[in-house]
Amino acid sequence: MIAEWQIQDAKNKLSEVITRAMQQGPQLITKYGEKAVVIISYNEYEKLKKSQGKLSEFFSTSPLAGLDLDLKRDKSLPRKGIDL
Repeated sequence: MIAEWQIQDAKNKLSEVITRAMQQGPQLITKYGEKAVVIISYNEYEKLKKSQGKLSEFFSTSPLAGLDLDLKRDKSLPRKGIDL
């Protein structure tokens, strides 16, 4: 379960928020009762960065790679409205 902090509490206990982020996981900070930001450890941040691959790599490893897909757009006029 992600811990939730009001912004004023997070300011007053920043060291604790950081320690918990490093030891327990993400810490959610709210502002005016709305979710605002999440504090995560640097290690968690690095994992997230590494999990983002390049879009070109995604398409090249897709099961659809190499298939001859017809990607032509239908240029016919739209249908007329239907009377109900």
